[in-house]
Amino acid sequence: MGQMIDFKRPDGNTCRGYLAMAGQGRPGIVVIQEWWGLNDQICGVADRFARAGFNALAPDLFKGRVTQQPDEASHLMNGLDFPGATHQDIRGAVDHLRAMGESGGGKVAAMGFCMGGALTIAAAVHVPNLAAGVCFYGIPPKEFADPANIRIPFQGHFASKDDWCTPAAADVLEAAMRAAGNPPELFRYEGDHAFFNERRADVYDANAATLAWERMMTFLGKNLV
Repeated sequence: MGQMIDFKRPDGNTCRGYLAMAGQGRPGIVVIQEWWGLNDQICGVADRFARAGFNALAPDLFKGRVTQQPDEASHLMNGLDFPGATHQDIRGAVDHLRAMGESGGGKVAAMGFCMGGALTIAAAVHVPNLAAGVCFYGIPPKEFADPANIRIPFQGHFASKDDWCTPAAADVLEAAMRAAGNPPELFRYEGDHAFFNERRADVYDANAATLAWERMMTFLGKNLV
């Protein structure tokens, strides 16, 4: 449904990304990949957003590298320039989608899974002109992006059996945002990390994924449309 494009970063360089179009003038979603890379599953999420009426752009943060091996995925994630991905690739994607929106200033949200969830929080803290953020089971180091500094509408989806982005970490995020005066909309599911990923039969939870999608659509409809 979508296609690979090149879009401009603030520093003038370009980034590749998968763009799925709903139509000119529609609100936008930046879809941020898991540590596996920009794979078919993430492109499928972008297509799903387009079918729901959003222009979706998934930046290729690993520059063409994709893997199915956890060790290699960990290596790729640990080698990623997180500030560069946030301030250049993701911000560039936000700017590109805004230019496609109403009168060149359309509303854009960021959302992502795992590593992409952590980068969603980073974008919510650091990227100008972002209208909302939706995080799935990922939290960045506080010294890079403190959730207390989020000033936009924010929704989070976390799993009770997650040993990477733990329930305790989600509680800390919620407490920090509440103390800062911007209480998040947080949901917790009786499932495993990556419960939304339909390509991973070992952890996928269809009921939780469907409910999370419905909650996200309601949130985005309220804050973008």
